[in-house]
Amino acid sequence: MQQVESTERSGRVVAFFADILRGAAIGIAFIIPGFSGGSVAAILGIYERLVGAVADIFKDFKRSFLILLPVALGMLLGVCALIVPIRWGLAKFPIPTVSLFVGLAIGGLPSVKAKVKGKPTFKNVIALVLAALFAASLAFLPTASRPEGFLFRLDAVGYLLLFFVGMAGACALVVPGISGSMLLLIFGYYTPLMELFTEYLLRGRKVGTCLLVVGVTGLGILCGFFLVSLLMRTLLKRYPRATYFAILGFIAGSVAAVYAPILKTPSPLYADPWYWVCAVLLLLAGIALSVLFYFLARKRSEKQTN
Repeated sequence: MQQVESTERSGRVVAFFADILRGAAIGIAFIIPGFSGGSVAAILGIYERLVGAVADIFKDFKRSFLILLPVALGMLLGVCALIVPIRWGLAKFPIPTVSLFVGLAIGGLPSVKAKVKGKPTFKNVIALVLAALFAASLAFLPTASRPEGFLFRLDAVGYLLLFFVGMAGACALVVPGISGSMLLLIFGYYTPLMELFTEYLLRGRKVGTCLLVVGVTGLGILCGFFLVSLLMRTLLKRYPRATYFAILGFIAGSVAAVYAPILKTPSPLYADPWYWVCAVLLLLAGIALSVLFYFLARKRSEKQTN
């Protein structure tokens, strides 16, 4: 009996740290323009669990809190630990950096495809195509420009707008294939928020204003996360196959949304063949790593079932 309890306790600890790693992956995806935290959650196989936990937060607070806690911790750790190196990689070597994450997304598609077994209907195909076109189209929308340091000069209306920008970012977190950072880029808030975080908050400069901006944005993200999670849970219950076909479309379309804004900016590195060789190798490495994780997770799931 004690051995069984010890095994169960050990399994819960392993699951807790595994969810922290999944959360870190979701957080990293959120700060890369074109990538979707929702896509990563779907690829990692925890999408429905997260949406259900958020939607049931008031009905079963303890259970929802225990599900969301490790993921939220992982997201925070992922953003804090990697926002500076990822920002450096996107600035210096954008295509190889992005290719690694695209590979991770492509390699995880079998985990989403497993949810849509059987012959697709006409409605399923339409959902997939429309979702792919919508996700890809985000990359071609014009991006707004904001004056330098405007986040330090916000009035009441500015903070209210920031709250709604946070809600839009949360929608992108919940809906797979829609990138929160891409929406922030379109609204003109992505670069200012990244600079506020890396150049001021992490360096202890203007901490009070930084915390206020981050707090208002975070509150908007929380509200949007809850509202859209309710909608997605309803769709998954009533139209599960069509919803997962749309998720596949969103993920496929988001690949174009990742590369398009980078290729718009010319770079002397594009003339170097080794730059593209490196990008391809990182893409393949990402695919291989993601496929490996998928089969290991499936093998573990089969063992638990047996």
